[in-house]
Order: sequence, then C-alpha cells, then structure tokens
Amino acid sequence: MRKSILVLFVAGAALLATGCTQLRARNELNKGVQAFKSAQYSDAVESFKKAVEYDPNFPTARLYLATAYMQQYIPGADSPENNQMAQAAHDQFMKVLEQNPNDKVAIASIASLYLNQKKWDDAQKWYEKLTAINPSDKDAFYSVGFIAWSKWYPAYGTARANLGMKQEDPGPIKDKKVKDELKAKYGPVIDYGLQSLDKALQIDPQDDDAMAYENLLIRERADLADSKQEYEQQVKIADDWVQKALATKKAKAEKKANQTPGGIVADTPK
Repeated sequence: MRKSILVLFVAGAALLATGCTQLRARNELNKGVQAFKSAQYSDAVESFKKAVEYDPNFPTARLYLATAYMQQYIPGADSPENNQMAQAAHDQFMKVLEQNPNDKVAIASIASLYLNQKKWDDAQKWYEKLTAINPSDKDAFYSVGFIAWSKWYPAYGTARANLGMKQEDPGPIKDKKVKDELKAKYGPVIDYGLQSLDKALQIDPQDDDAMAYENLLIRERADLADSKQEYEQQVKIADDWVQKALATKKAKAEKKANQTPGGIVADTPK
C-alpha cells in the first residue's frame, strides 16, 4: 500500500515538474513574440531559446526561433556574422522538420534562405519539396521559374557579349557552336522554368510576375532558334506575354484605385 502511494507521489511530482517547465516555456514564448512584434529580434531570439530549452518538443517556439534568426539575415551581405545568422535559421528550421517533416513554413523558409544566398540548386530542391506537399502554392512554382532564369541568364549574357552582340541586336545567335552548347546545357533548364511558370499561372491567371518571366525566358530562348522565322515566332509569343502582364497590372491598379480605404468598391460613373 505504501509502495503504491510512493509511486503515485513520484508520478504526480513528475507531472507537476513537466507542467512547470511547459508553463515557463510558454511564458518565454509570449515574451519572445512581444519582442518579435517590436522588431527586437535579438531579444526575441533569447526568449525563444529559453522556451526551447524548457520544452525541446515545443514546435511553435522552435519555429519562432528559426524565424527570428531569419529576420536578422541580410540577403546579399557576405560577412561571417550574416552567414552564421542564415545557418542558425537553417538549423532551427531543420529541427522543426525533424518533428514535422511537412511543415510548410519551415520548408518555404529554407527554400527562401537558399534563394537569397543564390544557391540555385538547393533552393530549387526545397521549392520542389514545397510543391510536392502543397501543389497549389503558386509562389513556389513561380520561384522555380525565377531560379531557371537566374541559372540561364548569366551564361546567355556572357555568350552574347563575347560574340560582340549588343543588347538591342536581334538574334538568333549566329555562332552555331556557341548556340548548340547553350541549347544543350540550358535548353532543359529553360523548359522546366517555363513549365513551372505555367503551373503558377494555372493557379493564379493574374500573376503578372510569372507573366514577366515567361516573357524573359521565351524571348531569350529565341536566340537559340535554328532559323530567323523560328526566332521571330518566339519573340512574338514573348511580346504577347508583355502585353498580358501590362494589361493585368493596369487592371489591378484600377481595381485598387476604385476601392475605399475600408476595402469597399466605390461606385463607378454610369
């Protein structure tokens, strides 16, 4: 009888201790959220770190900690401190995924980190993971299209410059060897990028950014055409995307202009 009471006491004490640490974790989380909202990201990190220490299986605290690190990362700034901040964010997002492999925020954030670091292959891989678990994520498909252009454009620009072609000079590229090399290496990249942009536009037909990159990839791919006629056909398709993008931007601007600050559509003249 006494042994049973002792077991119950020990179990109760363990539950109480667990409850106390969880309460402390939530208290630190709340403090961190307030600091985060005030853009005091260093203070937020310290509070979120304490929350995670109190409760290592607290996914919300872990996600906030990763996001607070990410907020302090400056894209394009190459310094040891900045790179460490990106790595800290990456590591914490990965810990989130250890608990929940399909956490969309963590996957999207890792993809974004790689994108901002211009690590195109890594970014593409993570955006593809995101589209696999969320096929309706138009931004992920758009990002894959942007990555394709980012891979292709430097090689394209360098090839034209080496051949003495000015920006306004029409194509296609006249040096067959150069053209064939570009086509072999980057043709699949461009095609995949266009397929991804097409998917983004299937999800949101009004995505004018996706339209803009459709234009760029098709217009630049035209330089790889085997004939002047094929080149002109591709340029015509690119021009059509430009017009679609401009019309969509105009329609969006007019819709916004016709709304009151409260979001109510104003009466139009009759």
